Amino acid sequence: MDAIERLSITEDLRRLMARYVRYADHQRWQDLANLFTPDGTFTPHKPDGSVWLRMEGREGIAATVGASGGPGVTLVHHLFSDEIDVDSATAAHGVWAMEDIITRPEDAAVSEHIPFRGMHGFGHYHARFVKTNGSWYIAELKQTRVRLDFTN
Repeated sequence: MDAIERLSITEDLRRLMARYVRYADHQRWQDLANLFTPDGTFTPHKPDGSVWLRMEGREGIAATVGASGGPGVTLVHHLFSDEIDVDSATAAHGVWAMEDIITRPEDAAVSEHIPFRGMHGFGHYHARFVKTNGSWYIAELKQTRVRLDFTN
């Protein structure tokens, strides 16, 4: 693989992750889930390293991440420096520094899975990508945290 091919794949993956955060911010859950392979996984972790949730498959991802949205909820996601490694013409992996802010209405219910009305998080997305039928998809996404600030 030459440098141009590698750079082209790198740009495709940057754009894929940019769509991911844009769809999240606009609460387009099915569009977000369709960025994953049909059996893709998304696993956010807490700052202590323990698993917060584990979502499997497009429908599971759409339903679970969609629970954090809804009327009156504002979502803001930022991606920063990326480290992308192209393994082949159809496989790659990467890490993105990230920040997210979720603001829920004052009357929003607090639960075990959503224990806040406001959240400001910092961490990293660790992604594994595959190219199928000419398009790149997220096969596995892990979100690690270095800090989570909650308000109730």
